[in-house]
Amino acid sequence: MVFSFLVSVGLSDNRWEAASATFYGDMGGGETMRACGYGNLFDQGYGLYTTALSTALFNNGATCGACYEIFCDKRSSQWCVHGRIHVTATNLCPPNYSKPDGNWCNPPLKHFDLSLPMFIKIGQYKAGIIPILYRRIPCVKSGGIKFEFKGNPYWIMVLVYNVGGVGDVTNLKIKGSKTGWIQMTRNWGQNWQIFNVNLLGQTLSFQVTTSDGKMVQSNNVAPANWQFGQTFQGKQF
Repeated sequence: MVFSFLVSVGLSDNRWEAASATFYGDMGGGETMRACGYGNLFDQGYGLYTTALSTALFNNGATCGACYEIFCDKRSSQWCVHGRIHVTATNLCPPNYSKPDGNWCNPPLKHFDLSLPMFIKIGQYKAGIIPILYRRIPCVKSGGIKFEFKGNPYWIMVLVYNVGGVGDVTNLKIKGSKTGWIQMTRNWGQNWQIFNVNLLGQTLSFQVTTSDGKMVQSNNVAPANWQFGQTFQGKQF
């Protein structure tokens, strides 16, 4: 019986890993700290299908945008609900080093802090914390990659979101209509920046590379009259 269960969920190929899960907020969400840099999760297409990651999984923000399939490990808990969820990493579950033995998000523990609507799809509310099995899955997003502009003429920061494929961006380059490709650096989460390059009045293109090495080039994403505070859409993985 146990053997058939393991094979049926794909554990035999070692893609599934063990972790634990809790929840935050209420049925409306309630997330306040977004260490990935995302803004309104509903406006940006993530909604409640989100999770905060423990330090061991968050990887200093490099994992932001990754997608996971999760279900409760009924072999280890009586509080499981039969079901699976697909969520996107949008936040950090912060460690609490004052409680080295009492915080699930302290390294090296692997932990997911889910929105309450997601948690109750796989575990009973009264459990509070449940053992889970998880794996990375492709992100399925509607529309193209989004680029949100912030900053000023001499410091440009771009939030990259709604990324398909593996979801987590590891490299970003920008190109003006009067420049070559310029390397951007990660500021925090999925916010990327360049300094001392004035790209106002130029049409902008992007190269987005994800953790699997795939790259998507979106030409002429932003028109020459782009402004800070605007968001533009490119191609998708």
